[in-house]
Amino acid sequence: MKKDGKEVRKMPADKEKDKAKNKEEEQKAGKEKAEDVTEETAEETAAEEQESAEGSKEEDTEQKSGTEEAEDKAEDKAENKEKSEAPKKEKKGLFGKAKDNEKEKLKEQVSELNDKLLRQMAEFENFRKRSEKEKDSMYENGARSVIEKLLPVVDNFERGMGTLTDEDKETAFAKGMEMIYKQLMDELDKMDVKPIDAAGKEFDPNLHNAVMHVDDESLGENVVVEELQKGYTYRGTVVRHSMVKVAN
Repeated sequence: MKKDGKEVRKMPADKEKDKAKNKEEEQKAGKEKAEDVTEETAEETAAEEQESAEGSKEEDTEQKSGTEEAEDKAEDKAENKEKSEAPKKEKKGLFGKAKDNEKEKLKEQVSELNDKLLRQMAEFENFRKRSEKEKDSMYENGARSVIEKLLPVVDNFERGMGTLTDEDKETAFAKGMEMIYKQLMDELDKMDVKPIDAAGKEFDPNLHNAVMHVDDESLGENVVVEELQKGYTYRGTVVRHSMVKVAN
């Protein structure tokens, strides 16, 4: 170091002071640089955060606007669909009413036809029963008529056989007559023709025809004393009443 044209040498202590001073200055400059760097970094970070926040806000607004647009579109579609389906529903309602009316008419027709069928079946069943009764009555009346005509023949057989003596009964003629009489009675029995029991029975106006009356204290009241003509029934109904004599 020069002073007034003369070179002045520094002492070691001065050198150390200068070094310490230089170090302090360097440290101070480093701190200032570090502070400047940290400030710049903080500013950059704040700017980036602000930009990201603004971007997220913009994205949110875009998303909101997108969702709103989607909702508006969905509402418009729903309204258009309802408008387009409204006349279809009206048409369906008209067609449905027409179909219901047709179904009701068909049901009424079916019920009427079913009623007619049931009536005709009932009438046919009554006709069948009536025809069977008429047929049975015709057969019964015809059989009664034939039986009524045969009964006098039976009476004559019995009268003729009643006049035979014991000797005549042993003859071939009498035996032949008896066999014919038995065959005739068997056939009548097969036809359900039965003789009415009268002798010794109580008088019954439904079965007996009283033609004579006798007073006899040994007999009870209204008792058939004698059978004058045999009566017959056919299938439980009287064909001919028994002709009887009644006591008391």
